[in-house]
Amino acid sequence: MGIVGALRTELPGAVIDYLADTAVYPYGEQDDGFLTARIVSLIQDAVIRLDSDVVVVACNTASTLALEALRDVCPVPVVGCVPPIRWAARVSRTRVIGLLATKATVGRPYVASLQAQFAPDCTLIAHGARHLADCAEGVFRGRKADPALIRRELSGLFGHPDGGKIDAVALGCTHYTFLIDAFREVSPVDVVWLDPAVAVARQTAAVLGCAPAIWATEGSGRVWFTAPPHEAAGLESGLRGFGYAAPELWQFPFPAGVPA
Repeated sequence: MGIVGALRTELPGAVIDYLADTAVYPYGEQDDGFLTARIVSLIQDAVIRLDSDVVVVACNTASTLALEALRDVCPVPVVGCVPPIRWAARVSRTRVIGLLATKATVGRPYVASLQAQFAPDCTLIAHGARHLADCAEGVFRGRKADPALIRRELSGLFGHPDGGKIDAVALGCTHYTFLIDAFREVSPVDVVWLDPAVAVARQTAAVLGCAPAIWATEGSGRVWFTAPPHEAAGLESGLRGFGYAAPELWQFPFPAGVPA
């Protein structure tokens, strides 16, 4: 939803339909081949049914796995969200940067490729956090983040032998937008936290060839989940803050070999 918020700001009036594949949450615990096939099938179906102009893959795991495959088959442009390692390298003075993401994202070759291409002179300290996405989901539903949990997870970065030199941390999970304030509260004051949401929104506008406020009507859209949500009341309250009504269930007959 952090990227939806940035899109609402960058493209006011746009119709933003949101589809969350909650049936297999969290993606980081699924097999890569299964996920790639599922993501491609799901988004192909959504593009047809929603008559989309662009697809924004607002998930680092999905982007690092399936962007190439999606761009091969989608009839509309596809904008991905990948860890902002290049941005971290641009702003770092110490040349020691951090990456906070899920375990699945941290371990993928895509991340090593990003460092080799955009931050070859930097030391990258990456931590794959298991519990932060769930914590962020709770914050979205109105709960407060647990400071002890945040400290434990961030110790994977700042507790590293070179962790005291980190001056920029790239966020590699779109859930973490809702935890930035909590991260800042328990981390060194000179650390810059880099959330790619605004960059993704601006790239989407560029792909569409749109200037801000191109649409005259108030933004709208619908939200779907592939499985019934838990804690529905808190979820719906959070969704209203991003311009959505209650979520609907997305019905999709996944092909053979792509379990629903």
